[in-house]
Amino acid sequence: MPGKFGKTAWHSPTLSAASHELDPYLPGNGNLGYRVTRYDLALDYRVNSNRLSGTATVTATSYEQLRRVGLDLASSMRVDKVTVNGQRVRFAHRLGKLSITPAAPIPTGSAITMEVRYSGTPRPVRSPWGSVGWEELENGSLCANQPNGAPSWFPCDDHPEAKAPFRIEITTDSPYYALANGRLVSKRRRAGQTTWVYEQPEPMSTYLAAIQIGQYERRTMVDGPVPVHGLMPPALEKNFEASFARQPQMVAAFTEMFGPYPFREYTSLVTEDALEIPLESQGFSTFGANHCDGTLNHERLVAHELAHQWFGNSVTVARWQDIWLHEGFACYAEWLWSQHSGGKTADEWAHHYYAKLAAEPVAVTLADPGPKQMFDDWVYKRGAITLHALRLRIGDGEFFALIRRWTEKYAYRCVTTEDFIALASTFTTTSLNDIWQDWLFTAKLPAFPT
Repeated sequence: MPGKFGKTAWHSPTLSAASHELDPYLPGNGNLGYRVTRYDLALDYRVNSNRLSGTATVTATSYEQLRRVGLDLASSMRVDKVTVNGQRVRFAHRLGKLSITPAAPIPTGSAITMEVRYSGTPRPVRSPWGSVGWEELENGSLCANQPNGAPSWFPCDDHPEAKAPFRIEITTDSPYYALANGRLVSKRRRAGQTTWVYEQPEPMSTYLAAIQIGQYERRTMVDGPVPVHGLMPPALEKNFEASFARQPQMVAAFTEMFGPYPFREYTSLVTEDALEIPLESQGFSTFGANHCDGTLNHERLVAHELAHQWFGNSVTVARWQDIWLHEGFACYAEWLWSQHSGGKTADEWAHHYYAKLAAEPVAVTLADPGPKQMFDDWVYKRGAITLHALRLRIGDGEFFALIRRWTEKYAYRCVTTEDFIALASTFTTTSLNDIWQDWLFTAKLPAFPT
């Protein structure tokens, strides 16, 4: 549970001046000169008109003198007013960047409270990976932020390493259920509108922040140390009971394999609309109606998204080139669940996908696939087989001890491939350099691991 790792970790900035650099995969996102320590979002959303308005309060600390402060915010949003430390200031908003000019330069080491009032019609932002961000549904909305869609609906320092606690207040039409990250701390209804307030104390990357709105029913699948919930349209309740039936057992199995579940609770939400792929958010996952068909045909996706709570949400990459640390681990979790639940073994899945990788060779490395390919399926599968190769080398006992130590040591923090290599070296007396060289740093597919 979260308390295992200490409350101070939840509120401590994860960036240092030395490491705060723009990501070469997304050089247009992220900002320098300060570290965000908290987001407070107070938002109002009208479903029928797709109108969003609100105030974002961004608390930060400067690590250098600042004459200007930057935030990422899509051009579809109109900024009405900005204050810094309570004083109204000048600003410019163009090309997805909000540039704020304080009345006087902000000294190094100073606390900064930026309050941005804004409104507009939120829509996804275009990216090399398609449209990402706030999306309208037939009857509601959702957020699909990865990797750079968060500025479509709130001003932020949009960098995976810039993790901070959040408070999200969302007011919307009363027939709708509004889900956001963290624990629901209050809900109040007035004049046909309902205000939902969520607290997310564990630091969260901006791309994992999300609000999902729809006419959903909530049911609790298990109410224990880790409550597991479902949100779905009433018409899909029976399908949900079948397609997500084993989710509580999945949480228990992954807790044994990976270590304590890192957040207070977990929710799977199913929309009325079909979705191409499920969506990852901190504390919950979103699936399309097509993933909830009353069978277990999509259970591997249920396992994949759940595993991201450990690998991606709690332990988060510091740079996008290391995305295999999210997707390779989540893909391997699919195989582990398959074996645990009586299906194909992880070794059988590794052989299956190795053959597919061999049939479609790539010319880039897993450790640095490049921005265009970082979400390609081969990254997921080769990342999973890399873990399988490591497991075969050091044995099950040491492998799972390593994974549990990985999620404990870096809980709520950001990591690189080099961090995993260094930690893995402490779980064996033999060199692992050939595994890393063959599977991470060489494009050519090596022989299947033995």
